[in-house]
Amino acid sequence: MNLKLQDEKPIRKKQLIIYISIIIVCIICVIIAFYVQFYARIDLGRLVGIDREQKFGQKTEEQTLALETEFDQIFTNSLTNVENQGDNKKKDNSKELVYVDLEKKETKLNSYDLEVHIPKINIDSPVVDEYNQDIQSFIDKTNEVLGSENQNIIYTVDYVANVQDGILSLMIKSNLKEGSNAQRVIVETYNYDLRNNKEISLEEVLAIEYLDKNDVQNRIDTKIAQEQRQVEDLKDLGYNIYNRDTSSEQYKVENSKYFYLTNNVLYIIYPYGNENYTSEMDLVII
Repeated sequence: MNLKLQDEKPIRKKQLIIYISIIIVCIICVIIAFYVQFYARIDLGRLVGIDREQKFGQKTEEQTLALETEFDQIFTNSLTNVENQGDNKKKDNSKELVYVDLEKKETKLNSYDLEVHIPKINIDSPVVDEYNQDIQSFIDKTNEVLGSENQNIIYTVDYVANVQDGILSLMIKSNLKEGSNAQRVIVETYNYDLRNNKEISLEEVLAIEYLDKNDVQNRIDTKIAQEQRQVEDLKDLGYNIYNRDTSSEQYKVENSKYFYLTNNVLYIIYPYGNENYTSEMDLVII
């Protein structure tokens, strides 16, 4: 008996297209997974052509002025929002991501008037260890003030912290008046990328929030120029003023290291009291 094998059916063109399409989709998924895992900042909506609502950069002049006026009121000495992120990174699970490390209020006649709320960041990270070591300087100053006699020192420390879009922002503001010296307002900020376990720069935040760097730079330049014009007018009236060098590199986005992110507001801060005996600071609000 002669057996004849049936010829294999040729793969249809339509089936081939389907197979190729599946392979392409799989490759795209692998690429997306790679970026999400290692960069964790890809916006899938934008990737497929869906624009999300722009949260930043759309404030009116009235809204910006109100935020500037209310700046001192945001220091609540608390973590205002956590987005349920960072719990797995804590050093101490019994405490918040940012908590009060030292809280003290004390007055000694003719010597000092002190009220401090000094935070600590509760994250297991070498970067955060450096942050906390830097924050220790506020505790050291507190101890110095408490040990002083007849120097008429006024010293306050307040803070606020927030988590937005996976970024932990902490801002500390200190007022210091020592004897006859001019008052200093000192501001420190710490910004930590919880997703990638690293410090995050202002440039990176602008990219994450889809803010144009050139536009932000223009806003900074405009604000600083306006403030300098105002102080020059005051100088003509005989007031002591703090001069701004509008050409200084410190006003470049890439050099602007003091910023705070909260509730769809980005504060870019230039605290001149960090290096000088002055309470002057400039706020650029995005």
